[in-house]
Amino acid sequence: MTTQPYLVHIDDVQPENMQQDKGWAISEFRLPVSGAHGSSTTIFHSIFRPGSTHAKHKHDRCDEIAVYLKGHGIVGQSDQRTQVGPGHCRRMPAGSPHFFHNETQDTDGMCIGFYMGAKSVPDTGYGFCGQVNEADLKMPRGATLTEGTLLHVNEVPPLKLNAAEGWNVADFRMPIGKHNGSAHAQFWMKLAPGDVHHKHRFERCEVLYYVNAGEGIAGAGGKAHRLRAGHVHFIPQGVEHWLANTSKTETLEVIGVYTGAGSIEDGAYVYTGKVSDNDLKIA
Repeated sequence: MTTQPYLVHIDDVQPENMQQDKGWAISEFRLPVSGAHGSSTTIFHSIFRPGSTHAKHKHDRCDEIAVYLKGHGIVGQSDQRTQVGPGHCRRMPAGSPHFFHNETQDTDGMCIGFYMGAKSVPDTGYGFCGQVNEADLKMPRGATLTEGTLLHVNEVPPLKLNAAEGWNVADFRMPIGKHNGSAHAQFWMKLAPGDVHHKHRFERCEVLYYVNAGEGIAGAGGKAHRLRAGHVHFIPQGVEHWLANTSKTETLEVIGVYTGAGSIEDGAYVYTGKVSDNDLKIA
């Protein structure tokens, strides 16, 4: 059976019941897309109340990519520590112990993340490595982490993409990809009011993305759906898809990954035509 695109809003996904004794002291942890939907990669959505921690752990069978959207906290990677906030993008290599702690007094932390090439949490090779203690939190904090990848999206220059090949987008950045050692690319795309990322497909990778802000219409596999902040979209390999910002005032902002491709070229991007007015009509 052919794998179909899948679109879901995070509010319609039940929180997981994770084991705190295995380090999962996360206030809310949801899995909107996984192998159950035909994806080779699992998406997670985490909320950390003030003072909460995802303790030291590792994933022996996959890299993890996380993008921090709200709040501030301290992260650990092996024996290194630093701070993260909204806009930070992070790759944690397979087998490398890491943690996150929300050290704010009054702000929730939120991140969207991807277990690259793992169809479920057990498939990641999850291993609990110990609780985070005061000594961990008091360690000197560097400007960044040298194991894996950590950088802020504002530090990444926009890519120069060809509008004639469907890239009618205001801003497209790739914080993580083969240019900094990752087999999978992570992108952050903004569509200004009226922008359209026209019809295209990727022959050699899946596309998964989270809508961080705005609203619009997404097409995939010949069907179109309205979407808004909080929607998660899975596009199987080889399936034609597109995205349009239908707002007159708000930017449509999406954060996603190309599973198994470290760049647009590696994903074998194919432009397939413009989005028409009829495409934008939804019954």
